[in-house]
Amino acid sequence: MKTIITEQNGSYVAAFDGRIDTAASPAVEQDLKPMLEKNPKEIILDCTKLTYISSSGLRVFLSVLKNAKTWGGKVYLTGLNDDIRNIFSITGFINLFQFK
Repeated sequence: MKTIITEQNGSYVAAFDGRIDTAASPAVEQDLKPMLEKNPKEIILDCTKLTYISSSGLRVFLSVLKNAKTWGGKVYLTGLNDDIRNIFSITGFINLFQFK
């Protein structure tokens, strides 16, 4: 699992490559921490290369959303394939996030 964070015009993009499962989620959470400490107004979670997300991965995404809301930031998801979108739908997470 690889997480690449870039800044683009004051927004942060976190691109995920691989699987966010129970084993990988703590590392992903640590990778995202420096970005969250900057209190960005906009965070884009790029799931274009994400092949799988477990409940632990969903918890990481929810944590990003909750943190961003504390400072008025927005979180967007982009690049969800059909399988990942289905997981978000089944769990109800599809209603929590905005999409780009």
